[in-house]
Amino acid sequence: MNVAGKHQPDLLERPASLLVPTWTKTGLALLYDEDANNTYDIRLKLTKEMLIIQKQDVVCLGSVGHHLNHRTVVLRRQTAGGLGLSIKGGAEHKVPVVISKIFKDQVADQTGMLFIGDAVLQVNGINVEKCTHEEVVHLLRTAGDEVTITVRYLREAPAFLKLPLGSPGPSSDQSSRASSPLFDSGLHLNGNSSNTAPSSPSSPSANEPKYEKRWLDAVSLSLSMARVSRHKAGSDKLRSNSFEVFALDGVCTNVLQFCTAAESTDWLQAISTNINDLTQESIKTANKFYSPDEQIIHMGWVCEHLHGSDASQIQSYKFLALKGSSLYILRGPPASTSDWAQADATFNLCEVLFKVHKLWIAEDCWIQTKLYPGLQQDCELRDNEPFCFSVLVGHGQSHCFSVELGTELALWEKAFQRAVFMEVQRVGKVIWRYKFSQLKGSSDDGKTRVKLLFKNSESKQIEMKELEFANLTALLHCIHSFIAAKVASVDPLFVNNQTITRKYMYNS
Repeated sequence: MNVAGKHQPDLLERPASLLVPTWTKTGLALLYDEDANNTYDIRLKLTKEMLIIQKQDVVCLGSVGHHLNHRTVVLRRQTAGGLGLSIKGGAEHKVPVVISKIFKDQVADQTGMLFIGDAVLQVNGINVEKCTHEEVVHLLRTAGDEVTITVRYLREAPAFLKLPLGSPGPSSDQSSRASSPLFDSGLHLNGNSSNTAPSSPSSPSANEPKYEKRWLDAVSLSLSMARVSRHKAGSDKLRSNSFEVFALDGVCTNVLQFCTAAESTDWLQAISTNINDLTQESIKTANKFYSPDEQIIHMGWVCEHLHGSDASQIQSYKFLALKGSSLYILRGPPASTSDWAQADATFNLCEVLFKVHKLWIAEDCWIQTKLYPGLQQDCELRDNEPFCFSVLVGHGQSHCFSVELGTELALWEKAFQRAVFMEVQRVGKVIWRYKFSQLKGSSDDGKTRVKLLFKNSESKQIEMKELEFANLTALLHCIHSFIAAKVASVDPLFVNNQTITRKYMYNS
């Protein structure tokens, strides 16, 4: 069997329909620490090549790259408003006492030296790091009109301990409530009322250092050959509105959490787009050193789904590559020729079958919503199924993989189509030749022999060709590959018209 047509598709170029601009993005998120079981406020900064996690800290203006661990502040209590701050936390809950509110234009705010998220270390020289919430409240209430407190900004204070600047204080009907480490203690800090005139609020003098809360880089993660995962570690369960990013050098973001599914999808799409763009650049660079028959067509991280002995699913991340005439399953990105030779498995492209799993979609618009953040449509994924595809390799064996987004699934589908088409074109040895339209029937013994029946175009007689193969399934996959390549060579638009790529990516 031969393939008509000499058109050689352009290699490496991503289809125009799949192009998504490189993302530069900044936004707030939560960082979940699984060991401490706490979430922390962070800011994400995405560039073409890096994902940067920033944490807030208090810096002293005028000092070069220096942020102080401790600040000592003197507060002069006012009759109206007291100290002008609220606190949360306490040793009884294994969290520090943290300033959770600072009231605008009151004493604490006017010092310019206190910030939401400051952990209280001392009150009038008394160490309170191991004190309960009620004990700290009592100390602040009875400390007199002039209170000296020492604080340190807690970069990883649990998010529930912090509230926005200027949040309203407790209502008057709550003033008699006992203080609690999970609620703001604000009115409790006013102290006893007196008939004396209120002290003038303290304010920073010209000679005192000035402080400012800033976002500082904490983790910088290279996106080159990085991977993204929504799965919980060691489980096939997907996290809700969260994911992790793993760099090639082992640096990990930990779990990034977002308030809404739309926000999580936006970030997931943005990060994945930049990773894929960097991978395409790496492919172009590597292909300069390979012959035309050994070009890399596509590669990237996938999650392989394996069945354990107890029928449970095991997740294993693999690096998949389509190169030359072969499909490679590797443990990581290949850096040298020897890495290709050490692949976990290698298959001839003409002897495998690529199959996209059924997508469980409530509405066709669901994938469009996921692939194109911003489309507001009421669509839901039914079973949290990942985007899966299988590679059938013969004798009933198959490898099941999944990716995180529909765009990635579409890229893999088109890459397999192109790789198989190019491999079929490279096959030059012809023993006998018939058109596919001449194939009238076939049969096999289920083991090694297959019979193909062709109608002679001149004599109109049926001619039988009997073949024997050690791997009959591989032959059927090979025939399928030739048919697909034949259709593509006659009508290149057919491929796009019949795939999820067109169904879910062209109809935006």
